Amino acid sequence: MTRTHVLDVKLRSDQVRATRLRLIMVSLLVISGTFLGIYLLWRTGEFGLDTFVYTNPDFAIQQVQVHTDGIIAPEQLRRWSGVKPGQNLIRLDLAGVKRNLEMVSAIDTVSVERVLPNTLKIRVAERVPVAQVNVARADGAEGIAISVYQLDAGGMVMQPLDPRICTVPLAQMTAKLPVITGLNPYLLQTSHRVELPLVQAALQLVTAFNESSMAGMADLKYVDVSTPGVLTVTTGQGSEITFAPADLDRQMQRWWEIFDYGRRVQRSIASANLAVANNVPVHWTMAAVTPVVQPKTVKPLKNRRKNV
Repeated sequence: MTRTHVLDVKLRSDQVRATRLRLIMVSLLVISGTFLGIYLLWRTGEFGLDTFVYTNPDFAIQQVQVHTDGIIAPEQLRRWSGVKPGQNLIRLDLAGVKRNLEMVSAIDTVSVERVLPNTLKIRVAERVPVAQVNVARADGAEGIAISVYQLDAGGMVMQPLDPRICTVPLAQMTAKLPVITGLNPYLLQTSHRVELPLVQAALQLVTAFNESSMAGMADLKYVDVSTPGVLTVTTGQGSEITFAPADLDRQMQRWWEIFDYGRRVQRSIASANLAVANNVPVHWTMAAVTPVVQPKTVKPLKNRRKNV
């Protein structure tokens, strides 16, 4: 009886091992078949995409439409985008095209859109400079060279555009930009924002001036930010006006009132301290002639579109 039981146990053990082996083999075959099927489907799909999409001449780019609200020539924007005629529209890396254009400091935002079967649309919003900073640098050949940086209303630092890539004379756009002085030049990094509070206040002052009644009576030449707590403006008519960084609209109105009074009594403002809340200190000079103000710089309208 004992021997029969032992043989019986051995027989059952062999059957269990054989069953397990069969299950393992079947599992391996199923897994291998699944992976093979997935691979074949992937290769078939890849072949189909290459044949019917990525190498299909119907999707070759034939037209790159550029829409800009600024002054950069559309052809220059096409060059910066890196897109070549004949590239496959579906395969094109839209994020890369957007990144190429946004690396230009004068460009604010970019959107890129495929229009099947063969057109790419690029929309560009350009930054508008409102002030500039002149930085003197050592030049081994000529001694001193002046590097010009431009700032938009938010303080973003830009390199001036090459006049050859602009659709309007660049001097018309930038000749009247006020110059911000007293700024540490090491803060000026292209495509980075200057966050210094006095510089931000100076840019707000430029905007407030352009929207005030004084814009037609004087022009801003310099805005000095070197003195803590105040902004010192020098006009093209020789006046020196001191502002507090806050409540600029009210101070602009007070400037207009003082200017208008001086005009009635034939006096010109030599200096005025608008940072003082009451009893504003004003120094006058005789007004021999009415100051002549050059026409204001024409700025590109942000809602204007150029479609080429």
